[in-house]
Amino acid sequence: MQTTLPFRLPDMRAFPARGFTLVELMIALALGLLTTLVITQVVVLTDSKKRTLTMGTDAQVNGSLSLYTIQREIQMSGYGAINDPGAMGCPIKGEYKEPGVPEETPGVAFNPVLAPVVITDGANGMPDTLTIMQGRKSSFSAPMLVMSPHLKTNDFFIVKSSFGAAAGDLMIVVPADNAWSSTNWCTVFSVTDDGAAAPGTDTTLGPKRVPHTSGTSAWNHSELFPDRYEKNSYLLNLGTMAHNTYSVDGAFNLIAMSRTAGAAASASTALYPQIVNLQAMYGKDTTLDGQVDTYDTTTPANALEWQQVLSIRLAVVARSGQYEKDEVTQSAPLWDVGAGSAIAGTENCGTSKCLRIKIDHVPEWKHYRYKVYDTIVPLRNVLWNSATAAP
Repeated sequence: MQTTLPFRLPDMRAFPARGFTLVELMIALALGLLTTLVITQVVVLTDSKKRTLTMGTDAQVNGSLSLYTIQREIQMSGYGAINDPGAMGCPIKGEYKEPGVPEETPGVAFNPVLAPVVITDGANGMPDTLTIMQGRKSSFSAPMLVMSPHLKTNDFFIVKSSFGAAAGDLMIVVPADNAWSSTNWCTVFSVTDDGAAAPGTDTTLGPKRVPHTSGTSAWNHSELFPDRYEKNSYLLNLGTMAHNTYSVDGAFNLIAMSRTAGAAASASTALYPQIVNLQAMYGKDTTLDGQVDTYDTTTPANALEWQQVLSIRLAVVARSGQYEKDEVTQSAPLWDVGAGSAIAGTENCGTSKCLRIKIDHVPEWKHYRYKVYDTIVPLRNVLWNSATAAP
């Protein structure tokens, strides 16, 4: 059966073939380029916002961890070293020099002061440096009362009880009645024990004897002791000790340098990047009512002034790693220190007072974003021992 189509196909020969004109091609190309440009700008803007958010999160992490790390160290500061606040400020003499090295080889001096935290103020608003001391005895740390005078030539202390002492422990001897001076300082030494069968020998650690034989430990140098320590001096047992210094380096990293009983000093370790400033202040109770009434960076000069220090106030400025094309920061960030804080250099910022923290030492600082993290850390070991007398 034959099927008839309802329509007839046109004869294509009646329509001559033709292509696009140059104008049509140029218009199509322009539209394509315009579309590509719009899409590219959207992608670039989206990626820029994403990087800003990501780098902002990194800055929050770096700032928070930096503050937490230093805060934790300050909370433990003074353990084993501050049995009696009256001893704070005592100048310490010590030297690390391995036994057997040539005589002309200089040792590494260790001359801090007996204090939980020492702030070195950065000049003109530059980052401060914090040095934190604490004992790290694996079991417990108890002071030991000296029961007889100790001469410079002696290699041992006679104590009321050596309970808790072990060979290798780092100790600090404090003059009787905390009467330290330029001629009667505190001295670092390391406990030694030759393990002799006869426990009564001077070189053997015993129930009432703490030896520090010269030449057997890197820390033991008899010439560093004053001429005489009187009876009722006392020994502070730091165990392995931790003497850590926190600062900001030129590459804007928070760095730490540690010193322990087993080494003179370690190399600086970069902890967290993009930290551009570290500021710290002593919280002082100048009226002796048990409450902090002022904050400053003046290092105490004697034991009474050290006893006024009840806390440390910290601020860390973290920078986003994202360089912004436009200037997104026009002024130094503000550190809100509260309405009632008696701090020099503050300015009113709403209902509170603020300090401006220096950031213009950062190259092209206006093209970065910043965040301030701050806290106040009580010196727990000082407060707990505030009413404790020497053993």
